Amino acid sequence: MRLTGAQALIKSLEMEGVEVMFGLPGGAILPAYDPIIDSPIRHILVRHEQGAGHMAEGYAHATGRPGVALVTSGPAATNIVTPLCDAYMDSVPMVAITGQVPSTAIGTDAFQECDTVGITRSVTKHNELVMDAQDIPRIIREAFHIATTGRPGPVLVDLPKDVLQATMEWHEWPPAIDLPGYKPNTKGHPRMIKEAAKLIAESRRPVIYAGGGILKARAAEALRQLAEMTGIPVVTTLMARGAFPDRHELCLGMPGMHGNYTAVTSMQKADLLIALGSRFDDRVTGKVGGFAPEAKIIHVDIDPAELGKVRRPDVPIVGDCRQVIEELVKAVAALDEGAQPDRSAWMAQIRQWQKDFPLQYDRPSPDQADGPLKPQYVLECLRDSTPDDCILASGVGQHQMWASQYWQFDHPYTWINSGGLGTMGFSVPAAIGAKVGRPDRMVWAVDGDGCFQMTAQELVTASAERIPIKVAILNNAYLGMVRQWQEMFYDERYSEVYLSPDLPDYVKWSEAMGCVAFRVEHPDEVQATIDKANEVDDRPVVIEFRTDSSEKVFPMVPAGLSNDDIVVGPTPGREVRQ
Repeated sequence: MRLTGAQALIKSLEMEGVEVMFGLPGGAILPAYDPIIDSPIRHILVRHEQGAGHMAEGYAHATGRPGVALVTSGPAATNIVTPLCDAYMDSVPMVAITGQVPSTAIGTDAFQECDTVGITRSVTKHNELVMDAQDIPRIIREAFHIATTGRPGPVLVDLPKDVLQATMEWHEWPPAIDLPGYKPNTKGHPRMIKEAAKLIAESRRPVIYAGGGILKARAAEALRQLAEMTGIPVVTTLMARGAFPDRHELCLGMPGMHGNYTAVTSMQKADLLIALGSRFDDRVTGKVGGFAPEAKIIHVDIDPAELGKVRRPDVPIVGDCRQVIEELVKAVAALDEGAQPDRSAWMAQIRQWQKDFPLQYDRPSPDQADGPLKPQYVLECLRDSTPDDCILASGVGQHQMWASQYWQFDHPYTWINSGGLGTMGFSVPAAIGAKVGRPDRMVWAVDGDGCFQMTAQELVTASAERIPIKVAILNNAYLGMVRQWQEMFYDERYSEVYLSPDLPDYVKWSEAMGCVAFRVEHPDEVQATIDKANEVDDRPVVIEFRTDSSEKVFPMVPAGLSNDDIVVGPTPGREVRQ
């Protein structure tokens, strides 16, 4: 069967089971857009290529399937670099397909030419420039295989225009993948698993340190089995929220720079950390030399490069988290019939920390109808007004931390955020991608006014495509997290962080993009407005909450200090350290 390279590309995507892709046409990729007309694949036309990448990420976060973005050459390719880097940092399976100038023009500084492969080499798991149309089916199959196996990540395929226009002979869909040197190790070493079981059986103050790899490995159920079998408490990192239910008595919540006191301190005082799919990120460890000084380390990760990168493990295990945890459960059960040491004193200490240092803020009282609107209160009202399987997408900054702190995540794949790269503007397009992937779920995006201004135009996409996401803008008129740092560490010298509460008018802007929009300025308006928003299901809806600009995120571990220096909250005139 004779096909053009473009037809072979779209057919290959169909063979991979792609149901939707996010993109924007342009000159070099134009040949690929013609066969889309006859394809069952849904194409969602974005308003900026960065939006296409983040939508693909949101789709992947929510479904576990690889997201697909299709854009043209030059500036379109460079616009998708940020989502590629974001996906690379957070191990998100994604395939980006970029157009390229004709192969004969490569290297001549042709119109809209750039070295896409060179630019994206450091932010992709793999990338490839295709020079022969006959290779397209094989390369597309390899791209999806690489993106979804081992440690997931983004893969980019760069396609010159003449390769898309050339003809090729479609024989068959490649029956097998042959990638010498690419053999992810998914099965943990049996001896190391036995050593880990022994450490668990000897530990008096253990903590399970669950990272985003739990979700990537579909290991939430295995994690719960291990925790319940051993009675070991679990912290869930920013990327792992929902991997272990917040409602569970063994869940300690989020550790790290803005984690709760109990999660942070339990790791500091532990004698064993069972790190599962986590990478000892600097936002979790604080000053590395002072992190969990008495703890032995069991580190499970499918990426061997992570083992020993930050903290040398006592028991390193390379393998898929789900498979390793399942074998670890068996190994623990085989030791003295699964008996565990008496950890009642440890759990009593943890409960005392939870009692003494809960998350707190100045909640509005009934007689404070005109008082300042606290962002934490908004999030609590949103949380209590949505189904427990509601998907929450977040931008980056103070609102992201409050969302992780005050929302309750009882199901996996309900929290979508930019962790490693910290990409402002992530929330709105990621929420759109998540809603496309899970149209049966309610999807809220929580954004700051700074983040919202970066990618708000994708609400036009949501309106045009009838993708009814809901957006809560916590408008404090500042780049809030930067302001917090300037207040605490730069003597309140507020340099270039003021954004204005009124410019732009978020209600008018949202309405102009086809959304239903509301503004909330006082605590007594919050619940009724959320109820109105939840009733809208045929178009996007935006609520602008005008929140207290002076509010800061606590607890906080100041950068460069040990987790022992956690700041639990403000007092007049000074910060309190515990």
